[in-house]
Amino acid sequence: MVGTGGYGHYYTNVLIKEYYRGLIDLKAAVEPFPENSSHTPWFLKQSIPVFSTLEEAFKNHLRADLVIISSPLHYHVPQSILALEQGSHVLCDKPVATTIQDARDLITAKNKTGLHVLVGYQWSFASAIQALKKDIQKGLFGKPVRMKTLCLWPRGFEYYSRNDWAGKLKDKMGNWVLDSPANNAMAHFLHNLLYLLGEEKDSGALPGSIEAEAYKAYDIQNFDTVASRMLVNEETELLFYASHSIRNSLGPMFKLEFEQATVTYGEDSKSIVSKDPKGQIISDYGDPESEDQFKKLYDSIKVIKNLKSAACGPNGAFPHTLAVNGIQGSVPEAPSFSPSLIEHSNTGERLWVKELGEALYNCYLNSCLPSEKGVKWAVKGKQMDMQTYTFFPGGRSQNQKKEK
Repeated sequence: MVGTGGYGHYYTNVLIKEYYRGLIDLKAAVEPFPENSSHTPWFLKQSIPVFSTLEEAFKNHLRADLVIISSPLHYHVPQSILALEQGSHVLCDKPVATTIQDARDLITAKNKTGLHVLVGYQWSFASAIQALKKDIQKGLFGKPVRMKTLCLWPRGFEYYSRNDWAGKLKDKMGNWVLDSPANNAMAHFLHNLLYLLGEEKDSGALPGSIEAEAYKAYDIQNFDTVASRMLVNEETELLFYASHSIRNSLGPMFKLEFEQATVTYGEDSKSIVSKDPKGQIISDYGDPESEDQFKKLYDSIKVIKNLKSAACGPNGAFPHTLAVNGIQGSVPEAPSFSPSLIEHSNTGERLWVKELGEALYNCYLNSCLPSEKGVKWAVKGKQMDMQTYTFFPGGRSQNQKKEK
C-alpha cells in the first residue's frame, strides 16, 4: 500500500479488514510521513514494514502481486512504472498521470511487461455506468449530440494547506502537478463523459478541441473554478463545470443528449435514467454512488486472477489527462476573481465568490460558458486543437518542433 494518509487512509481501512479475513497478505506500506498516519502503529504491531519510498521496499526484496498507489498526483506514473518493472500489477488512484507524455510512458511500460494497470475512477467500475456504456455502444439512443456535467463542492483553506502540492502547478522539484478540480476532486465526472463514449470497455473518446475558462478565488497557483467545452469527433459537444469557491454544494449531475434519448443523473434523482423524446423511461440504471467505492480494488484482484476484464486502465484514463492538459493550455494562467466578489464564512474557514454557483448552474442549464452568457467577470480562454497534441505544455516537445 503506497500512501496511508489522505485518501490512502480509506484504502488501508479496507485492506486491514481483508487482512483479518485472511483474503490478502499485506506485505508492506510506503509512507514518507509515518508519524502522520493513524495506521502506522497497526502496521508495526503486525510486523508489516513501513518504508519511506517504494524503491526502498523493493530493495528489501519485497514482492507483491498488487501495488496500490494512492500518492500525490505527480508520483502516479513513476511509482506505477517502478512497480511494473518489479513484476507487480498496479491499482493507481486517479488521475493516471499529470501529462500525456507521462501517460504514454506508463502505457508503454504496461505493454512491455504484460501486467495489469487499473486506474481508480470508481464510477467506471460501477455497474450503473458499465450498463449505460454498453447501451451507448449498442447505439440504443442514437448518436450523442451533447453531454454535460456539473459538480460544485465547497472547499476551505485547510483543503489547500493540507499538503505541499494542493492547488499547485508544479512541485518544488519542478514536476508538473496540475492540481485542480478538473484533475482531482471532480476528475471523476470529467473522465466519465469521455469514458462513456469509448468504443471499448477500457477506452474513452479523445477530445479534438478544447476551450476553457478557469479562475481562482483562493491564493493558489492553479485554478479552483473551471468551465470548459470540448468537441469529440467534431460533432459531440462536452461541457464540464466545477468549482471549490462556491457557497453551496451542488452535484454531481449530468445530462447526456442523444438523437433518440436523454440520460440524466443528479438533476431530479440520484439514479441514472434514460428517457425517449416523449419522456417515457427507457431504463433506470441506478446510482453509481450506491456501490462500494472500493469495488475498484475487488475488481482489480479479479482482473489479476483473470476472472474479468479491466474496466478502466491507462487507455481508458488517457483521454481525461489529454483534456486536463488542454484546459491548462487554454488558460495558462488563471485570473483571480475581484476581491469585491469574495465573501468569507463567519468562522473564516473558507471563502466563496458571490453568485458564482448560480452563474455556473445557469451556464449548465443553457449549455454555454460564462463569457457567452455575458457574465461580467468572465474571460475567454484560447481555442486548443488537440488532434495533434502530444506533449504538455505547448502541444509538442522541443525535439518534435526541431524535427519538423
